[in-house]
Amino acid sequence: MTDTEILTRRFEEHRDHLRAVGFRMLGSTSEADDAVQETWLRLNRAGADDVANLGGWLTTVLSRVCLDMLRTRSSRDEVPLESPALPEPRESTDAGPESEALLADSIGVALLVVLDTLAPAERLAFVLHDLFGMPFDDVARIVGRSPAATRQLTSRARRRVQGGSPDTADTRRRDRVVEAFLAASREGRFEDLLDLLDPDVVLRADAIAVTTSGAAVAHGAPPLTAEMHGALAVATTFSGRAKGAQVVTVDGIRGVAYAPGGRPRAVFSFTIVGDRIVAVDAVADPDTIADLDVVLDSGA
Repeated sequence: MTDTEILTRRFEEHRDHLRAVGFRMLGSTSEADDAVQETWLRLNRAGADDVANLGGWLTTVLSRVCLDMLRTRSSRDEVPLESPALPEPRESTDAGPESEALLADSIGVALLVVLDTLAPAERLAFVLHDLFGMPFDDVARIVGRSPAATRQLTSRARRRVQGGSPDTADTRRRDRVVEAFLAASREGRFEDLLDLLDPDVVLRADAIAVTTSGAAVAHGAPPLTAEMHGALAVATTFSGRAKGAQVVTVDGIRGVAYAPGGRPRAVFSFTIVGDRIVAVDAVADPDTIADLDVVLDSGA
């Protein structure tokens, strides 16, 4: 097998994921295919000999291609030709996790319509972080902003998506998932936590959250780490741990916070697909929390 054939085979392993990301970025299957093709051309020119994580490299390149396309579209005040009748992603018996995530999102075409109202950087940040779980640090490098600024981009986009969607059933469903997670965590219901978590859930924590969580070790709970993967690890971390936490609204979306005396000291935001939590972001840095719109739930 030639080097080109090997490179082609490796690229094809990621094509479905790239197309799913491109479709959410651009709202057009034809434009998504164009972005995927451009990503392949750039890989073919650069080669993959020095690329340790090809999937991450390809997603980054595709995202930058999509960002350029969105900015060009905005400068020309254009919308994709397919927008009035966007096709739903095709269901398949061998669909991967990314395709399943697309199908599970009950907003469907309505979400894509709302995404078209976002600025290019907002749309990219929202899609990469909220829909595909990319860490803010990685998204920040793509959009050329600081992680804190990127978090704000995503928050603004999330508020607009939430407010712009005509279907409130999805909002209520997500709220119930977060509330059930908090209750199961408080009461140490480990199996219920597992049921609420996607098998490949990712927990990301900032440096201060990692440091301050060490105090919980004395009470039998494992400390947070900067990144944890898998439902078992995340459920173990939270089981019986949230007795002092309460429900809050974080940038217009239901979340959880430790807020002694009414002052948020640690905030947990959730990314939910279907009825499962696919990502949890733990923030304890005071400056970052100050940038968030955290509203305590008086009924919690």
